[in-house]
Amino acid sequence: MSTSIPLPGQHRPHEAATPAVDPSAVEAEVDRLLDRLPGDGDAPMDLTVQAQILERAHDVLVQALSSVDKS
Repeated sequence: MSTSIPLPGQHRPHEAATPAVDPSAVEAEVDRLLDRLPGDGDAPMDLTVQAQILERAHDVLVQALSSVDKS
């Protein structure tokens, strides 16, 4: 007996209020955050500040994935 495997998000109720995710907006937001990190030859940045920037970028990606999963 074969059972079908649901696609991601099919197990969740669809909400009309769930906003569509614009991949270019997500990419732009993550790029904007990562641009704040020091590059080669730049002065070092406090590790706590780096961690906060990376955590925010992670949150943006998680939120986008969650929105896609719900739509």
